[in-house]
Amino acid sequence: MTSTLTAVPWAGPVDLPLGGELDVQAACGIMHVHGRRFGRPTALGLDYASIVAAELDAIGASALEVARLRGIPLRSVSTSVAQAALLAVSQYLAAATADEPDPTPTGVGGPPFLSADGAAFEVEALDAEVWRRFWAALDADACAVASAWRPFQHRFATATCPLPPELTGLTARLPIVRLERVAAATGMTLVRVAHRAVDDVPPYAVRPLGSDAGPVGSGPPGSLPLAGLVVLESCRRVQGPLAGHLLWQLGASVVRVEPPDGDPLRGVPPVAGEVSARFHAVNRGKRVVTVDLRTVAGRRELLELASGADVFLQNWAPGKDSAWSLRARDLARVRPGIVYAHASGWGDALGPRPPLGTDFVVQAHAGVPSSLMTIVDVFGGVVCARGVVDALAQRIRSGTGQAVASSLLSAAARLNARATRRCTAPLGVPVCTDLAALARDPRFARALVTDGCVVPRSAWEFG
Repeated sequence: MTSTLTAVPWAGPVDLPLGGELDVQAACGIMHVHGRRFGRPTALGLDYASIVAAELDAIGASALEVARLRGIPLRSVSTSVAQAALLAVSQYLAAATADEPDPTPTGVGGPPFLSADGAAFEVEALDAEVWRRFWAALDADACAVASAWRPFQHRFATATCPLPPELTGLTARLPIVRLERVAAATGMTLVRVAHRAVDDVPPYAVRPLGSDAGPVGSGPPGSLPLAGLVVLESCRRVQGPLAGHLLWQLGASVVRVEPPDGDPLRGVPPVAGEVSARFHAVNRGKRVVTVDLRTVAGRRELLELASGADVFLQNWAPGKDSAWSLRARDLARVRPGIVYAHASGWGDALGPRPPLGTDFVVQAHAGVPSSLMTIVDVFGGVVCARGVVDALAQRIRSGTGQAVASSLLSAAARLNARATRRCTAPLGVPVCTDLAALARDPRFARALVTDGCVVPRSAWEFG
């Protein structure tokens, strides 16, 4: 049986008889992680692994073109749907194989919430005080509110969010308009789940940036497509760091800019070695420099770093680039020919002051089949990486720098546009119910590597 999305093979380096999307989701842990909120392995509501694989395949083809333009003698590239699935669960796999136990909650459940008049909705708060104010304004039990904060805050890492019934029952007794008014008054982001899927936003946009800047240096023979190129990355959470991680897999040297105290996600348990396993899964191999971008001196330091970079990648909050005078044109002045990539939450779709643009609220707004897996964050990183590689090819051809814009919303629209009916054939492989056991399974040995914890090898093989 062949994929309805791509001719990419199902199994690749995984030594299992994978015959379709459901086999891949079952064997590679997607059903297990997505099903945590239900208490049983459950397939995603779209052909997610196949969609990611198609995008990885396109990135590989573009990277091969970049290699050709740079005089690197590579002739072939391959990926697989199983490798795409393992990329999707890489953070959960890393956590399951860390030096300490994974503190994933054992309870089931989680958003979206439901109002009294039947409106499904998501909420988002990155600050505990915003969370407290919202529920206090609804007269919720303070103990229930306090106990719910940790599972809510960590649902990005755990793919489950057991909430006290006092809270879910409370919203089910109130109309959506009142809930929206309270959210607006307390700073809570509240987004209704769309009845119609958003599928008409281009995955990314590339435009010329600055004046001609001459050729890009060639890479050493036999190297990866982006070998010798430098990516300067100033990103947090998943979307931006994963894009940088994929560029690293393609051979780029990635320099990660972090604040003086380091990225706070470095310390989130479980830990592998001296860093969070989940953080390590998307940031290993990067060189780290600390820069305080809140200061003029720090912003000058970033410009100095950018003067030696080929790509600058950021996922700052809306308006930060202008406030810091670190827009695309600012970096193009110090590094003519740079590829400047912005991976945002909403792009320009919701105006200059959009709500918080995180995975689950974007899922809701876009009408993506709901999951507490970070499916939009991961795919957003893949889409951003594709935009950067395409922009690098255009940069080499034209001699002119390029600006790349992508967003979680554009990634969600891409998922919706490529969504198809899953294969309904009976499963031909056992369902993974333990990521640590998957990591030890010799049939996955060629697809995984131990580096402090177990993580996927590169998504591509070049020859």
